[in-house]
Amino acid sequence: MNLLAIGAAIAALTGIGAGIGIGIATGKAVEAVSRQPEAGGRIMQLLLLGGALAEATAIYGLLVAIMLIIFRP
Repeated sequence: MNLLAIGAAIAALTGIGAGIGIGIATGKAVEAVSRQPEAGGRIMQLLLLGGALAEATAIYGLLVAIMLIIFRP
């Protein structure tokens, strides 16, 4: 039971990694737009795509944590 809770907590920690990654990516995108304002549209497209992929990994981690808790082996 304790190992199950530890596994679920570790799986849920993917949200922290995704948050840090999105924060770094946003900061770099702001720097890129400030250096080259005419490329702002393309930079925003890439930022949104990267943010969506990072959030997907966080959601997968959350689903794994929930599945570990609900479907106990």
